[in-house]
Amino acid sequence: MREVRHTALRTVALLAALLFASAFTLNARADAWSLLSSNGIRISLDGLHGKWVLVNFWAPWCPPCLAEMPDLVKMQKKHKDLQVIGVAVMYRARQDVTDIVKNKSISYPVVFGNEDIASNFGGVSGLPTSFLYSPSGKLVGQHQGPLTPKQIELAMHGSTAAFTDN
Repeated sequence: MREVRHTALRTVALLAALLFASAFTLNARADAWSLLSSNGIRISLDGLHGKWVLVNFWAPWCPPCLAEMPDLVKMQKKHKDLQVIGVAVMYRARQDVTDIVKNKSISYPVVFGNEDIASNFGGVSGLPTSFLYSPSGKLVGQHQGPLTPKQIELAMHGSTAAFTDN
């Protein structure tokens, strides 16, 4: 009887350790992402340490997504400590994405995204959706809907309430 109880305790301890390890792995993966741009350049959160990072999910057929792009380009140029990354999702052909990048003069990296990439960020339930990371790599906020430069700047200066309005 004593041996059965000892074995049961070891099993419970092992299961608890496995659950803890898997939860730690999922959290680590969510913040340590790496993406491949349409130009074949690997972009990682670790590689952008020291900069604000705005990951913006968009689609070619989404008018609010296309409308916010000029502001994102301006923000990228204005703030040398900000890196915008566009993640195109739900497109019919890659050419649709590259045409928009060219026509809108997008100067920030763009990734050909998919559902797997979106789920790595916790999922995207509407477009556009943006994730903002601090220079230390911490997720500061998520925003569904078009962003204004003021919202981004307020978040960069500590007022994340303006950014996390979903």
